[in-house]
Amino acid sequence: MSYKTILVHADRSEHAPGRIRFAAALANSEDAHLIGAAVTGVSRFLYQEAGLDIEQSVVTGYLQRMDEVARQGAEQFVTLVRAAGVRSFEPRTVADDAEGALVRLSRFADLIVLSQTDPKQPDTDGTRGLPEYVVLGTARPVLLVPHAGEHGRLDGKALVAWDGSLAATRALAQALPLLRRASAVLVVQFNPGIQVDLALQGADMLAWLGRHGINATVEALPRAIDTGNALLSLAADRQASLLVMGAYGHTRFRELIVGGVTKTVLENMTVPVLMAH
Repeated sequence: MSYKTILVHADRSEHAPGRIRFAAALANSEDAHLIGAAVTGVSRFLYQEAGLDIEQSVVTGYLQRMDEVARQGAEQFVTLVRAAGVRSFEPRTVADDAEGALVRLSRFADLIVLSQTDPKQPDTDGTRGLPEYVVLGTARPVLLVPHAGEHGRLDGKALVAWDGSLAATRALAQALPLLRRASAVLVVQFNPGIQVDLALQGADMLAWLGRHGINATVEALPRAIDTGNALLSLAADRQASLLVMGAYGHTRFRELIVGGVTKTVLENMTVPVLMAH
């Protein structure tokens, strides 16, 4: 398994250049095709509204401005990935909101790259909940880049959160290309026995990872704090450059219901996090 098509959000936010360079470096290492999704931020359903003449509508000026912003995002994407030496790429300008566009485009991608939400940035384009929405709405893994710091390499230590769930199983399988390049892989479970005992599955897991060329270790650890903060603390203590975990939650009429561990990590992550739902 490898990532042959990577999708990155190519907007005009402060964190877009770092995110695009991060995705470009990953595309180079995977020899992958990179798609930069530059969206207008206006729902496609507005364009499809029966009887609405966009050319004569009072929102025409607003839509034209949003189209221009998307075009600028696409141009920035092209400039950055060319400078990074990416061999295969394409900008994709989409007339839709970011959530809908990225989820739809992700159907034919192997990995989506987004940024962690920065609470200090104004939510002018309505994308503050974008990471949560895409993680819960796609069948593909989402690699989230922290809004603070530089995160250009993923070949350091990797930490995998395990609880025996379907989400954790998907995350582990979908992270295989990244785990192969890690210098060390640690699979960890907190409070073993509550859900599934890692000791009962550890041998099978290590053998399976080994067949994929990954030399990993497993640890079952107690915790004195909530699981989300325990994971982040362990990642810092072990100097991990990547955290892999399942994401928990669901959407209800576009309302995001995000699990506690997922929410904690999304809000406080300091290393790139691969999530799968």
